[in-house]
Amino acid sequence: MKKRLTIALVAHDNRKADLVEWAVFNSDELSKHHLVCTGTTGSLVKEAFEEKGVTADITCMHSGPLGGDAEIAALVVQHKINLAIFLIDDLNPQPHEADIQMLLRQCRVHNVPIACNRYSADLMITSTLWDNEDYVPSTPKYISFDREAVMARLSHEK
Repeated sequence: MKKRLTIALVAHDNRKADLVEWAVFNSDELSKHHLVCTGTTGSLVKEAFEEKGVTADITCMHSGPLGGDAEIAALVVQHKINLAIFLIDDLNPQPHEADIQMLLRQCRVHNVPIACNRYSADLMITSTLWDNEDYVPSTPKYISFDREAVMARLSHEK
């Protein structure tokens, strides 16, 4: 597993303050990694880090509605994102819902862990698996479900 990660940070407008607060709280850990953010979120995180005196490698893409979510999804497909933190505003409609769903889907398809709330983000960023050089995430298997084959496979593993 890689020790220096590329972490995507994305937040809807009503969740930006929450993400910036989370990033500042975790700035010691985040400053060890490369951060890729949507435009406004990235500029807010940069500003907050500068105020705290934290140096970080932050790349800002476009704003989400202007294609930033799609740009980050493309990086996921290229296996250039190791972890995504996407604080979603589930209470209000978003004009770029298709891009949001695409990013979420690509993270699932390409086995990129994605946290959509602070609790899961805390659990993921502090996981000891990131430092375990022997750990390699399994590749998702998209195969037809065959109950008998699954049960036979499990009985052979005992």
